[in-house]
Amino acid sequence: MKLPLGSQKLPPIQTVQLIADPIEFFRSCSQRSGDAFTVRVMGLKSPPVAFFANPQALKDIFTAPSQKFDFSIATHVFQPLMGDKSIILQSGRSHLRQRQLLMPQFHGDRLQAYGKIICKIADEVTEPIQPGDRICIGQIVPEITLEIILRVVFGINSEDRYQQLKKQLSSLLDDITKPWYSSLFFFPPLQKDFGPWSPWGRFRRRMEQIDNLIYAQIKERRNQKNSSGTDILSLLISAPDENGQSMTDVELRDQLVSLLLLGYETTSAALAWAFYWIHSLPEVLSTLRAELNQLGDSPDPEAIAQLPYLTAVCQETLRIIPIALISMPRMTVEAMEIGGYEVDAGVVVIPCIYLAHQRTEVYPAPETFQPERFLTRKFSAYQYLPFGGGERGCIGAAFSMYEMKLILATMLSRFQVTLAQQRPVKPIRRGITIVPSGGVKMIVNG
Repeated sequence: MKLPLGSQKLPPIQTVQLIADPIEFFRSCSQRSGDAFTVRVMGLKSPPVAFFANPQALKDIFTAPSQKFDFSIATHVFQPLMGDKSIILQSGRSHLRQRQLLMPQFHGDRLQAYGKIICKIADEVTEPIQPGDRICIGQIVPEITLEIILRVVFGINSEDRYQQLKKQLSSLLDDITKPWYSSLFFFPPLQKDFGPWSPWGRFRRRMEQIDNLIYAQIKERRNQKNSSGTDILSLLISAPDENGQSMTDVELRDQLVSLLLLGYETTSAALAWAFYWIHSLPEVLSTLRAELNQLGDSPDPEAIAQLPYLTAVCQETLRIIPIALISMPRMTVEAMEIGGYEVDAGVVVIPCIYLAHQRTEVYPAPETFQPERFLTRKFSAYQYLPFGGGERGCIGAAFSMYEMKLILATMLSRFQVTLAQQRPVKPIRRGITIVPSGGVKMIVNG
């Protein structure tokens, strides 16, 4: 069975629609052709792109041997930022090795070591907020998530280096989420250094400053013999692979930058959406507050993380508007069958997380925010996949969910807020994520 076309429009028009309003693009293609379709969004001479959202198709993709796909079709755009040794750009044994070194640092007992730091940072950032203040959640939560990355992942304790890196990274992250700036990474001919005032020249010089600070941090950590540091950089330095080899400085640098870029904006966007949904629905807010109140003052982070309704709220937030609308694209190396469809070699295959989360047979009234659905049913990894799936799934999934719950609980316990505007927000693109329009402006109650 051949895949249907998702759109009859010319490739340039499809490309513009996908970039400008991806959610509407997916909706229109799905209404026309169902949960599997092909589009032309990369030019007339580019390979066809096939989107899938059916659980069986997703299972076929995520469980297929990695050698059936070429992942470089989409990862090359990250190279200038993340570096050649980033886990995102690796394949085969190299990818498996890095995944095995990174994964343990984001799971199990490691998470518990980060809990109090996360809550402390959320407290510190929100401490100046007073009754009567008008705040923008979309500006507050990025500051929290960046500080968490700098302390928990980078392990920076030098105030001077911390402030320098925070300043440089904040400026970089703000730039790469702008459409005109991010386009530089998709079009290599634009990557020309014409001096410090040219866009690419400015980018290269800023990355050089950031790299100098990161390598200084790596050197400092390596020189701390017998260090008991619990930050992820310290743990990675001391973690050997199956051959007894640890990561090189370049590998460490590239993983740190990758973790930063993938974990900063995504978690911030999810938290902004959570605040919007919680405060748009009084019954959700009252149920959540009642659950948080049961823990009393200064609750243990692990007790927070185990709260069922808080967990369900976070899960539903990540379902209704996923932090990434798609999982990693991959090109078929040979012809194969996916979800009952015949897919030729040379087709770019993309699992569509957004459409998978909008299937009415799995999620009745899918556009309605209903945390209760996660309290009454367990969904499979091919029905609910906010962090992708298979061996290319997000290594920081557990950390991101843990971080989200602790920040949300800490902020809700510190103050009560109401939405400054009651009209619905719209999902808009910001970098690789979809955020609520307006940033979720709120009024702090007295």
